[in-house]
Amino acid sequence: MIYGIKTIAKYVLGIDRAGRNFAVYPDDTFVVSYPRSGNTWTRFLIANLVHPDKEVSFTNIEKLIPDTSSQSNRTLKTTPRPRIIKTHEYFDHRYPKIIYIVRDPRDVVLSYYDFQRKYMQIDDGYPLGQYVDDFVSGKLISIGWGTWGENVASWMYTRGKRDSFLLLRYEDMMRDTSSELVRIAQFLGIDPTADRLQRAIEHSSADRMRALEKLEEDKWVATKNRRKDIPFVRVAKSGGWRSGLPASCVQQIENAWGDLMTTLGYEVVTARVPEAVR
Repeated sequence: MIYGIKTIAKYVLGIDRAGRNFAVYPDDTFVVSYPRSGNTWTRFLIANLVHPDKEVSFTNIEKLIPDTSSQSNRTLKTTPRPRIIKTHEYFDHRYPKIIYIVRDPRDVVLSYYDFQRKYMQIDDGYPLGQYVDDFVSGKLISIGWGTWGENVASWMYTRGKRDSFLLLRYEDMMRDTSSELVRIAQFLGIDPTADRLQRAIEHSSADRMRALEKLEEDKWVATKNRRKDIPFVRVAKSGGWRSGLPASCVQQIENAWGDLMTTLGYEVVTARVPEAVR
C-alpha cells in the first residue's frame, strides 16, 4: 500500500524514472544498447542529424532524445512526437522501431569499469579480474538490463531480420562514420545530404563532446555530482582490450559469448574451454 502511494506520488510530481513503464507510441524510435557501447555518441549524431538548426549539447540532449533510465514519465509524455528515445532495456515487444548499437564486449567491460569508478559504485582498487567475472556472471549493478550477451541476443534474435530494426556496430561507426550515418538517416527517413551529414559528424566529434563535458558536467544528469577526474567521454576508440585486458579475462568473455561475438563479426582469439573443464 505504502509502496503504491510512493510510486503514484513520484509519478504525479514527475520525479519517477520511466524505465520500462511508460506509454509507447507507434511512431516512436528507440536507440538501444547495452551500457558503454557508444550510445551517447550515437545520440549526439542522431540529434545533430535530426535537428540541424540546434546546437546539441549535454544541456539539451535529454529533451531531444530522452533517456528512460534518467527521465520521468512526464518528460517522455511531453517530448514532441515522433519521439526518439534512448534506453538500455532488454527486449520489449512494444518498441516499434529500433536502432541497436553493439560493441565488442571486451572493450565494453573496460569502459564500464571506468564508468562505475566515476559513479563511485566500485573503488579504484577493485580488481579488474573480479570485475570481469561480475560482468560475465551478471553481478553488476545494472543486471536489470541483463548481461551483455542477454541484452544483445534479446534484440538480435527477435528483431534482427526486420526492416524496423537497424543494427549498428560501434567499430563500424568509428571506422566510417559517414556511411553509418547515411544508414541511420535513411532508416529515419531523412535525406542524407553531404552538408547535413558533415555538420552532424563535426558537431558530434569526441573532441567537441569532451569540451562540452568539461563545460556542462555539473548540469547534465549523467555527470552531475560524479567524479571529475574520470571522464564520461573516454578515448573513443576500439580494440583497447588487446592491451588493457589480461588474457584470462579475454578468454572468460569469449567462453561466455564467443558464438554471439562471432555472429556479430568479432574475432575470437582464444581457444574455447569446454564447460566441464571450467
